[in-house]
Amino acid sequence: MDITLIIKVAGVGLLVSAAYQVLSRSGRDEQAMFVSLAGVIIVLFMLIGEISRLFDSVRQTFGF
Repeated sequence: MDITLIIKVAGVGLLVSAAYQVLSRSGRDEQAMFVSLAGVIIVLFMLIGEISRLFDSVRQTFGF
């Protein structure tokens, strides 16, 4: 696992939390929830490669 991936995930988290706070305090709660959902989806797309490598490693370890 690369440290840049952790930094990218943390950056997305900071941006999403700031946008959520701004939208929530301005009375746009629905849009704030969509921003947080989009942040989760973006992070999941960033982690797909790592999750795939994890499953391949587990498969090789147990001989499946």
